[in-house]
Amino acid sequence: MSGVVAAFAALVSVAALGYLVGVSGLLRAADELVLSRLAFFVANPALMFATVSRADLGTLFSPVLLTEVVAVVFVQIVYVLVAVLVWRRDRRQATIGALATSYVNAGNLGIPIAIYVLGDGALVAPVLLFQLIVLTPVAFLILDKGARSVKSALLLPLRNPLTVASLLGLAFAASGISVPVTVMRPIELLGGAAVPVALLAYGLSLYGSQHAPKDPENNGARWDISLVVVLKAFVQPAVAYVVARFVLGLDGSALLAATLFAALPTAQNIYVYAVNYDTSRQLARSAVLVTTMLSIPIMTTIGALLG
Repeated sequence: MSGVVAAFAALVSVAALGYLVGVSGLLRAADELVLSRLAFFVANPALMFATVSRADLGTLFSPVLLTEVVAVVFVQIVYVLVAVLVWRRDRRQATIGALATSYVNAGNLGIPIAIYVLGDGALVAPVLLFQLIVLTPVAFLILDKGARSVKSALLLPLRNPLTVASLLGLAFAASGISVPVTVMRPIELLGGAAVPVALLAYGLSLYGSQHAPKDPENNGARWDISLVVVLKAFVQPAVAYVVARFVLGLDGSALLAATLFAALPTAQNIYVYAVNYDTSRQLARSAVLVTTMLSIPIMTTIGALLG
């Protein structure tokens, strides 16, 4: 248990440093975008390729992924039923809300958790791939309502550097071919920056979110926000735990991984989707902010109990 708590303490310390950097004025709240883009487009893909290319495929496609899929489907169904049948939300509002309840921050926060708490960065790869290859194209087809072709939606994940890096890593892992040392060393060097940069951006985003302009959109969003936060922060990890523990019989690190990944907060790109489709911006922004602030104490508690 102490090792898991110590790992979380290290992550929280770096994230807190990012927050303090924002408070001090050393970096502006807007600089969070620069750090996030550096992590997203450069450091995280390098880390995922280096990690996945040397991973055991049996570890990558473990029952943990099944628990995540079941938990995602469960909370999405609950939200859509309430939003559509009770609150009469339209197709786009219901889609953004469903994503906010289930689409986790597997990149900026999931990767550090996998490495420093679970000891294997490859464990988060299936979650990343599921979200990018399955959830995102399906959501875009619904949001577009036919405006985007099935082919373009299916090819969309290939524009994401994390997807490309993970798939390339999978190809090397499956083939048994080793990447030459001269090629791997600079990749590992870049990957080494992924966790600290992502955590600094995470902390800086918490500071910046407190000073973000208020969104004039309301439209009863407080009820949606409350439901999304409860489903994402509490129900999704609870469902993952029950499925992992009592249905699949997982224990130890596998049970911890399944529960922690489900407890990750709503990913920031859900807000990007909401802005792009001009719907439910307040819901998406608030879901990201509130679940992010709740995630650290919730995941630390999970780590202490299951670690």
